[in-house]
Amino acid sequence: MKAVQPPTGSCAVDTHTGRIGVVMGYEGPYVQLRPLGGGREWDCVPEAVRQATSAERISAATAYVNARSRGEVL
Repeated sequence: MKAVQPPTGSCAVDTHTGRIGVVMGYEGPYVQLRPLGGGREWDCVPEAVRQATSAERISAATAYVNARSRGEVL
């Protein structure tokens, strides 16, 4: 049975790297994710992408806001 892929605009986890990003779209055989605060997209194989849990979304958003407050990101 094929897993349901997260919709465009939702938060997802790249299980190969552990990174969380926003699903930007599907190009060829890949899912394109972008970091929550923006930045460069990366490609993932669909088998390595799953919907982020609420706790994962909150944790990633908090990490981004904290990094921004320290001046590490714009």
